[in-house]
Amino acid sequence: MGGDSNYRAVFRCIAGCSEEYPLDEVVYRCKKCGGLLEVYHDRDRLRELSPKKWKELFNSRVGTTKWPYGSGVWSKKEWVCPEVDNENIVSMFEGNTNLFWAKRFGAMIGMHDLWIKMCGNSHTGSFKDLGMTVLVSMVNEMIMRGKPIKAVACASTGDTSAALAAYCAYAGIPSIVFLPRNKISTAQLVQPMSNGSIVMSLDTDFDGCMRIVQEITKDNTIYLANSMNSLRIEGQKSISVEIVQQFDWEVPDVIIIPGGNLGNVSALGNGFDMMLQLGLITKKPRIVLAQAQNANPLYRAYRNGFKEFKPITPQKTLASAIQIGDPVSVTKAIKALQQFDGIVEQASEDELSDAAALADRTGMYSCPHTGVALAVLLKLVEKQVISKTDKTVVISTAHGLKFSEFKVGYHQGTLPDVKSIYANRPIELEANADRVREVLFNELQRRSTVAY
Repeated sequence: MGGDSNYRAVFRCIAGCSEEYPLDEVVYRCKKCGGLLEVYHDRDRLRELSPKKWKELFNSRVGTTKWPYGSGVWSKKEWVCPEVDNENIVSMFEGNTNLFWAKRFGAMIGMHDLWIKMCGNSHTGSFKDLGMTVLVSMVNEMIMRGKPIKAVACASTGDTSAALAAYCAYAGIPSIVFLPRNKISTAQLVQPMSNGSIVMSLDTDFDGCMRIVQEITKDNTIYLANSMNSLRIEGQKSISVEIVQQFDWEVPDVIIIPGGNLGNVSALGNGFDMMLQLGLITKKPRIVLAQAQNANPLYRAYRNGFKEFKPITPQKTLASAIQIGDPVSVTKAIKALQQFDGIVEQASEDELSDAAALADRTGMYSCPHTGVALAVLLKLVEKQVISKTDKTVVISTAHGLKFSEFKVGYHQGTLPDVKSIYANRPIELEANADRVREVLFNELQRRSTVAY
């Protein structure tokens, strides 16, 4: 393989048989037992560098223009995908997203140390860029080695398709996206269209699209880009390292992340586990997985102690990207939650919408999925499961601008099952200065007594 020959990674089965496959093999499940695969790193080799030296190396790459290390993902190349040649990396310097100190929102619930990891401040507007840079880079490497890959395909509820389309367009590799018809926002639909993907709008839900794409990618010339492909998880795990690095290598007490297909929570756990194993940190955070009440299969399993997991048919939720009833990464997610004293909580449509709107009043612009995580935060603080003194990070998975229809519907009061208690509608008046002055004075008086 190309890349950095000092370090090695392979696919390894997580089901117990420990079969291994090279990263340039087109394989998504273990050929021996059918189990899911994960990327396994030679940690003994990684331990040859001290924790202090790893921290110094990662810190030295922040903000650099030296290819490809200015990326928040590829600045950790040795921990992510060391065997890709730098020339074949497909990157838009993703990652390095800011931690937003939620000062006013935190003050409303008595929390001083509340932070929002703004993963939506990325090239395509979501955290999916972190995983897609790794997957498309590996595909580019494989093509350069003569592998007969014609295109890359994914099923998506929006954000994955946007990331795949953009990174494939950047690399000049054809992409195919399968989307559930009339179930994603216009902004999400237009992204892969704009980047030249073959867009298949199917009369089904995400789980139906997922079944189709798995059938289509049995032809090994079309490569599967969904999160069951653990190359995606490798990029997404950089969130964990980046958060700790931004806190000067201090570990937060609690991290809350919304989940649908559940690749994100397993990635989060993998990142913290790697830092623990290599000695960069000595403490575990508590991980909270937030689900929409209308699409909550993992919450139901959590309620029975993870004794049994049953797929469900999800109901429609405003948090459309996590409207998934049969998540492919459930086994990995449960493992991560059990390892990190995990909690799974849910939020109703009313709760997620109001939480997003309340956060917006303090300077954010929250997508509905971040609204799910914020609503879960409010619940767990009220129940005293999360202490008000805990250093807490909420993962914001996408930019609110991708969900303008959600925002308009909330403030117009047209969202189903949502009361819109924080709606802020325009005041329509005649163009008369005296009348405008009167109404403005009354409105300023009213707002001085409520949470704005």
